[in-house]
Amino acid sequence: MTSNRAVTVFGAYGHTGRFVVAELCRRGWAPILSGRDTGKLEALGAEHPTLEWRVASIEDPASLNRAIDGAVAVINCAGPFLDTATPVVEAALRAHIHYLDITAEQRAVLDAFEHHGDAARSAGIAVLPGMAFYGGLADLLATAAMDGWLEADAIDIGIALDSWHPTAGTRLTGQRNHYPRLVVTNGRLAALTNPPPMRNWDFPAPFGTQSMVALPLSETITISRHMRVQQLHSYINLAPLEDLRNPNTPPPATSAATGRSTQRFAMEVVVRNGEEVRRTTAGGQDIYAITAPLVVEAVERIVDGRHRTLGVTTAGATFDASHFLGALSPGHLQIS
Repeated sequence: MTSNRAVTVFGAYGHTGRFVVAELCRRGWAPILSGRDTGKLEALGAEHPTLEWRVASIEDPASLNRAIDGAVAVINCAGPFLDTATPVVEAALRAHIHYLDITAEQRAVLDAFEHHGDAARSAGIAVLPGMAFYGGLADLLATAAMDGWLEADAIDIGIALDSWHPTAGTRLTGQRNHYPRLVVTNGRLAALTNPPPMRNWDFPAPFGTQSMVALPLSETITISRHMRVQQLHSYINLAPLEDLRNPNTPPPATSAATGRSTQRFAMEVVVRNGEEVRRTTAGGQDIYAITAPLVVEAVERIVDGRHRTLGVTTAGATFDASHFLGALSPGHLQIS
């Protein structure tokens, strides 16, 4: 527990970073705006004249130290996280403050577990990668569905988007991420088959039956770190992937009032154990915007002591998943 309300947002002027800054302000936190581009920081600072801004670069550890000085946590919103996560985690470790990020990149999450676990536990901090729409939300939904089960035969995750207008950061991450995608098969991480499997998925209205293709992201790593599951697979519908692969698809068109796009999403998690099946579903608007309440809710719970563990950890392992989801429903998510 602490009265410190300062949280550094690295990559604050990015598309998702702006949502995170706004959500922190809405909840009474004092975000410190940070990133490497002085001009963009200055412009964002002009929009938030009461907030401090600090230039920092992953190539300059001293600048990262200055960026997080006095903060209780740092939220890394600057991708590709294959490049930014390790330097910012190491800065958080030096400062003994909590680290959260919003990566969908499996390798970045694995790196955190493989390289920073002992140091994070020794420092008494939480390092929580993937606390976003991709990663954290599926982990929370799966954990809530388990509801006392110690293991599962299979967890299937289905994501439906009515469109996907990618940010520049999303496109850059796709170009940078050359690692094989991983699934869980027979209780172990294994490479996704090529070509990836396809299937149909029956979503609630308005999506209905969708053609899906396997696309495992950071939720595969986070869920498999704290749940015993034999088979774990994630799928997404085909239409948004066509948008993503089209170089002419424009970035998100946002509302002047809210900053959100009109994009709609549904995420459904199906957990099977023997003959019993449990299903949890979340629906909402704008996959980039929903990341802000997810990661800020996580910061609040870590800082005020509503967490189960420290070290490198995951949403499902750290929080009461049902309570966490309930806190975001119905204002941000529609849960069933």
